[in-house]
Parts: sequence; structure tokens; C-alpha cells
Amino acid sequence: MKKTSTYLTIISAMLALYLPALAQVKGRHLPDSIRIHALDSILIIANQQRSQMLTLAPVKGTYIYSGKKTEILHVSAMDANKVDNNPRQLFAKVPGVYVYENDGSGNQVNIATRGLTAHRSWEMNVRLNDVMTNSDLYGYPASHFNAPTESIDRIEIVRGSGALQYGGQFGGMVNYITKEADSTRKFSFESSNSTGSYGLLSTFNAIGGKIKKLSYYSYINYRQSNGYRDNSEYDYLAAHAHVQYEFNKRLKLRMEYNFMEYVNHLNGGLTDAQFRENPRQSTRSRNYYSPSIHVPSLHLDYSISRNTTLNLISSAILGSRNSVQFIALSTVPDTINATTGNYNHRQVDIDHYNSYANEARIKHHYHWLGNKQTIVAGIRYINNNLIRKQMGKGTTGSDYDLRLTDPVWGRDLGFRTSNISFFAENLLQVHPKLTFTTGLRYENGRTKMNGSIRNFNPADIPVTIAHKFFLLGAGIQYELNNTIQVFANWSQAYRPVLFADVIPATTLNKIDPGIRDAFGSNAELGIRGTAGNRFRFDLTFFSLQYKHRTGNIALTDESGNTYLYKTNTGNSLSQGIEFYGEAILLGHLNTGSGRPDAKRGIRLSVFTSTAIIHARYTKGTIVAGRSNLDVKGNRIEAAPPLISRNGLQGRYGKISGLIQYSYTSSSYADPLNTAEPNASGTIGKVPAYHLFDLNLSYRITSAVTARFMLNNIFNKQYFTERPAFFPGPGGLYPADGRSLIFSVGIKL
Repeated sequence: MKKTSTYLTIISAMLALYLPALAQVKGRHLPDSIRIHALDSILIIANQQRSQMLTLAPVKGTYIYSGKKTEILHVSAMDANKVDNNPRQLFAKVPGVYVYENDGSGNQVNIATRGLTAHRSWEMNVRLNDVMTNSDLYGYPASHFNAPTESIDRIEIVRGSGALQYGGQFGGMVNYITKEADSTRKFSFESSNSTGSYGLLSTFNAIGGKIKKLSYYSYINYRQSNGYRDNSEYDYLAAHAHVQYEFNKRLKLRMEYNFMEYVNHLNGGLTDAQFRENPRQSTRSRNYYSPSIHVPSLHLDYSISRNTTLNLISSAILGSRNSVQFIALSTVPDTINATTGNYNHRQVDIDHYNSYANEARIKHHYHWLGNKQTIVAGIRYINNNLIRKQMGKGTTGSDYDLRLTDPVWGRDLGFRTSNISFFAENLLQVHPKLTFTTGLRYENGRTKMNGSIRNFNPADIPVTIAHKFFLLGAGIQYELNNTIQVFANWSQAYRPVLFADVIPATTLNKIDPGIRDAFGSNAELGIRGTAGNRFRFDLTFFSLQYKHRTGNIALTDESGNTYLYKTNTGNSLSQGIEFYGEAILLGHLNTGSGRPDAKRGIRLSVFTSTAIIHARYTKGTIVAGRSNLDVKGNRIEAAPPLISRNGLQGRYGKISGLIQYSYTSSSYADPLNTAEPNASGTIGKVPAYHLFDLNLSYRITSAVTARFMLNNIFNKQYFTERPAFFPGPGGLYPADGRSLIFSVGIKL
């Protein structure tokens, strides 16, 4: 691809900077602070402890987590496929995570829980180091930015009433936390280099350290592959740099910059017959997709007093989402036009993101009822300007080319949003074992769309939507003993009307000027903790109510013509059980126990992460032809009733590994719950599938580790979605078959 040489030039330049410094580290005449030391087995035992899935502390930073469903995934300690960001492995211990797997690149993470839509994780508040990375919360809340997993230390997940602190998303929050510099050294170096099936090559290189009050960390990651299917090659580049200065024990400032860019060759959807014939075949050879996203941010933490802490974050999402495609159903081949002797013109679509956010949070401790209480409050201002240019007449060529042959766009629109929100939450400790939390959030904003759509009267285009909500929430947590907690919470949530909801697709479509944001609530009841030193568990019952879903209904105008009217058409309810359990067969949860098996480094455990989901429409209408059909009682699309991931993991001496079994039951692709697929493969059941993955690590020395990853061991041919969005409507998109990755990493 065109960008490959550019990326390799950047990699070479970065390595040219890193390697001289690395050579100095290997020298003998360095201060002890940066001299290489052999690590003993105590650090390995610590990694065992970190490898467990834990929950967030009741109060952390300027956030309250007491009484909420939370998880921490210590990615650095995982035996998982971190080279190409495999979500079913990364989130294996989080019950109920549904994953769209439409390619094996890992360039885009598509996850959801509790019957929500997984498309680009847009039902969740996705963050990197506490900075929101959703491209435009009100216009298009998809998270296009995706940091390489090799750069991530841990993932924090907050569901249920945790949404009050972050926004209004039904799915809660996912926060990817980047690795930090080794504070004991002035300079450290990490490199991981991988090769694998289908031409996979990846290199991840990072430096970091601390010099007096200044700490720094930077990485660059380049990855390329030919892909499992024909016409599915990609190039991926990501970079990060942060500098943190600690003025004193009370004040620190952090400047951070993140960048990600990739080009994916899109291979097109398949019909069910084509999938059965050969799932690796391609129906498109001229389709490409490429986002380029910059995420700068500035963080200030200030301890005003012993009891009061202030946190300020200013950030931006800047960049674009570009595609050039021949868009048609999978049954329509992309062939040479007999009249012109060329391919047909492709469609060019470009989004430009200009999203700015400023957030101030304050935490204050006070004493009441003889106990220390905590109140947290914050204010956030968001100003977004999403520019959407679509349906441009592109070239007849076959490479990645965004040039237009006609300067006029079919859609040339702007979507401006300004929003201010305020939240407050109080943790009341009425007893050493019992806490209550109450919270509220107020959202006040306005979105205005303007521009032009071909063949539409400009007077019909402007749409203004007001976002005004009071969201309430409450929770309770009780400590049964030192190791077991019972918790319950309830909170309200909402989802803004999106850009796609207010853009008429054709002249036969009209938009309800009074269309409303979706609104609803989350409720949870759970128990979690450890039993002895051999069993950890987390059992949660949940109920998610989702009102005012948007959809089309068929109406007839005064002239007797039928048209589609986009409005709020339905409600849904998702209920279920989420269970995580891990049993230690050898070793103990408290791996620093000093018992003989812990000293030898032996550990063997099994886990299950299982969710049972009952997701149904309680009210709803969908258009079929010219008729409005009732979908009340139907299953929500892309909501499997059972998701279960199970694993056997162990460690002995320098070797560790995990074998994982994943099962996802069948789901439907449309609200009508159509079982038999149509000719183009756009609707029909998504069959159940089960997969096995194997990951092994061998610590050659204290500084060098080799990893072996075998994904989809038995080469299961399956698919997870029949997408209505990216990679484009027009059939099902197969997931990857068996692949092998070998990686060698070094830390100095």
C-alpha cells in the first residue's frame, strides 16, 4: 500500500533515536538508577496476583465506585493476543461482552453488553487515560480511535449507575490506561516484535523514565497484514507521548498526545451461499476505509487541602474518517462497465471531527455521623463540529483514492453541538460496612444540522435538537465480611439522537422535527468477593430499560403517496444474569502467601465468564414494504441470549499459558427476527459459534519473553454480524479462521 513506505520510514526514524540510547543503557558506566538488573521470581509472583480480575476501589481519584458494577483487567499480565487486539480474549473475564468480528485486524474494537449495539462501541463512553475518545458524542458517538493493546497496562470498566459520572451512555464506561514510565530509572526501553499468519508483521517500541520531577513515556506501533480474506490487507500506525511534571506532592501537570491511522482494504459482504462455498473469498476489490485521529490532552491534578482534590482535563478529538467504496448488495458484482470500458465510479465519504471537551472535577471529604464521607462534583463543556461530506463521485480506479470527479457532494452537512453538563455524587458511610451513594446529572445542550442534500429543498434540511435531562441514580453496598460485598444500584441513562437519525436517506424519507433522545434506566443487584483463598466470584442481576428507540414508519401524504417517517418508534427491555467465577486448583488467590507451591511459582486455575440475556422489544414498529409491522415481544437484534467464555490458565516456573473456550448463541439481524436469510445475506439468523484459543509465554531471561498465540485453533468458519453500517450493508462478513502469531519482547 502507498502508506507502507511512509510508515516504515517513521519506524526507522524512531528506532534511530531509540537504539543509541539503548546502547548507552547497556554500557557499564551508568548510574545505578538506570543500570540493568536481573529480576528475581518475586516479580513473577506479583504478576500472578495482578493477573486476576479485580474491582475498582470505592473511591479512586475524583471518582466514586462504591455500589457499582466495576472490573479491572490487568492487560500487562495477561496471556492473551495483544498483538492485533483480540477483544474476545482481552474481555474474556467480563461477562456478557458481545464482540463484532468482521476482520482480524484489531484496528477497530466493537463491543457491547446487555443487548446493546456493538457497532464501534458507540453505546459506551470509551476513554483513554480518562479522556473520552468517542468521535462526536452527539453527532456520531462511534469510537474510531483504538490504542494498541501492547501499550495498555489495564482496562477499567464501569457499568450501571457509573454512567452518571461520565455521561449518559446506557453501556457505561471503558477506560484504557496506558503503561507508565519506570519511575526507578532515567531511561527504560521496551520492544515487542511479532510475525504471524497471512503476512502479519508488527513492531511495538517504547521508551520511558523519570528524571527528578519529570517523567515521560512514548511508544510507536506499526502493524501490517495481508488479512485472512482476499482483499483485506491493512497498514496500521499508532503513536503516543506524554510528559508529566510533579511540581510538588500536591500539584502535577501532564501533557499527552495520541495518534492513530490505518488503511483497511474492505473485501465486501457475502451471501450465505458464498460463505458456505468459501468464506475467504471477496466480493469487492476497490473498497477502502481509513480513519486518522489525533487525541491531545492536558491534565492537572491539585490537592487543594488534605480533604479536597481538584482534577482538570482539556482534550480534543481531531481527525477524519474516510472511505471510498463501490456500494451495492453482495449479489451485485463490481465489474467493468461495458459502455465505458471502465469500472463504475466509487462513492467517497469523509467525516471531519472537531470535538473539544473541558472537564473539572472536585472531590471533598467531610466528617458526619462519626465517619468520613465523600462528595464528588464536576462540570463538563463540550463543543463539537462534525462535518459530513458523503455520496461524492469518486474515481473508477482500484487504489485508495479520495479524489472526486464531480466537485459537488451528494450530502454536504454540518452538525454543531454545544453542551454543558453538571453532576454530583455523595458517598454516605453510615456504618463501617454499609455505604449509600446518591447522584444526579444535568445535561443542557443544543445540536443544529445544516447544509445541503442533493434533490432536497434546503428549507427542509435544518434540524435543531435540544438535549435537556435530569438523570438520577442511587446505590448501596454492604460488606458481609472482609472479602464479600453485596451491592445494588439504579440510575437513569440516555442516548442522544445521532446524525444518522436526522439525515433523510432519499426523497421518500422525512424526519420528525420533534424526534427525541432515547431515555431509560439501568438497575443492578450483585454479590462479589472471594471464598477462602481459592475462589473468586461476581454475580450480578441486571435490568436495562431503553425507551424512545428511533425507526421508520410508513405514512401516506395528502396525494396518496407513501413515505417513510423517521421518529421514535419503540422501547426495549434487557434483563439477565452475569457471572464470573475463578477457582484456583493449584496455588492461591493470595499468591504472596509463602506456601511452598507459591514459592515454586506453580499456579493453575479455571474460570468462567457467562451471561444470560433476555432482550426484547416491549413496544415497536418496523416498516416492511408499505406496511407497519408490530415487533413487540421480538428479540433485539444482535443480542445473543447466551455468551460464555471459559479458560484454563496456569504458570510453572518460566512458562505460563491460557486455553480459552468461547461460546456465543445465535441472534437475529433484524427486529422482525427473520430466521431464513435473504438472497443478499443482509437479514437472517446469525448462527451460534464456539471457538478455542491458545496463548503461551516463555520468559527466556528476566528481560526477554517469547509468546506463542494460536487463535481459533480448530479453524471454525463463522460470522458475528450482518451489518447495516460499516463495513457496509450488502451481506454477512466472515470472521477470521485459524491464525498463528509468534512474538519476542524485551524490556531493559
